[in-house]
Amino acid sequence: MTPTVPSHEPIFNVPKCVVGVLAVLVAVHLGRSLLSADDDFWFVLAMAFIPARYGELAAELPGGQLAMLTSPVTHMLVHGDWVHLALNSAWLLAFGGAVAERTGTLRFLLFFLLCGLAGAGAFYLANSDLLQPMIGASGAISGLMGATLRFLFPAIDSGGFRRLREAPRSVRLMTLGEALTDRRILLTSAILVIMNVLTIVGFGGAQNGAGIAWEAHLGGYVIGIFTYGLFDNVSASKDIPQPNND
Repeated sequence: MTPTVPSHEPIFNVPKCVVGVLAVLVAVHLGRSLLSADDDFWFVLAMAFIPARYGELAAELPGGQLAMLTSPVTHMLVHGDWVHLALNSAWLLAFGGAVAERTGTLRFLLFFLLCGLAGAGAFYLANSDLLQPMIGASGAISGLMGATLRFLFPAIDSGGFRRLREAPRSVRLMTLGEALTDRRILLTSAILVIMNVLTIVGFGGAQNGAGIAWEAHLGGYVIGIFTYGLFDNVSASKDIPQPNND
């Protein structure tokens, strides 16, 4: 009789759509290295979200008036340097996997896009005349964090972090009402707000120094919590069996 070899789940099981987003971000950054300094500067400004672009300066800024339509999306593809890209990539892997497993590829990409747009919108509302460009996928990734919280704590309550890795679709999704009254989510949100507010006064690097677009973080996060239920593709009404924790 041939002995049965126990199978082991990989430590990281990242959905293809998350890997695809990560690959696009890396490819854009690598592609910039092929440009001259002047061309790279123009490219970044054309891709960046610049609030002042929506005033009288649209035609004068790189990208022209077309960038008024494209930059709310394209700003997510560009990062300041490899450190900026690495940090966002790490958070994308941390929060994107379970969300993608629950939503599927199309819903994941639409949700990611919505949170990124919300981040740009929040940045604009707080800085409508600002000429400083905003780049990076932090707003979209903050939305993934907000989404994850709505099933992270139910997972902890009924099996631990292992459920998120092995069977994220088996975890119950909090209703929006539950999420907005759960003390753990409220505490996490308060900590996130405090951390971002500290960037305003310069703790850890102010926005105009380190380029921390705290408004985009909070905008994406809030939209992530509020709208994720519209994208989640797991029925909250049926009793979903838990994985074997033996």
